[in-house]
Amino acid sequence: MTASPAEQHVSPAEKTGARTAEAADVITGARERIDALDDRIIGLIQERMAVSAVIQEARITSGGRRVNLSREMEVLGHYSGALGRPGTSLAMTLLELCRGRI
Repeated sequence: MTASPAEQHVSPAEKTGARTAEAADVITGARERIDALDDRIIGLIQERMAVSAVIQEARITSGGRRVNLSREMEVLGHYSGALGRPGTSLAMTLLELCRGRI
């Protein structure tokens, strides 16, 4: 991705909001790490979605329901216990991505 002409003239300090070049370097490096972590998280979510599809197919094929609410409550509890209230929201989003809306 090529920067626009206006972006080419922006200093690293201006781009990061830092007041010093040293802080801009720290922020730039940390942002690169966050971007790499985000790529891994997205990959894991996609893998989770694929595994969930296998589970749903097996459940439906065996005559069961598409969604197992007791299992979803376990997942919600796990995320909530690990991450607090925002974990519940994150788990709800993951569940929706993996099984669709109910």
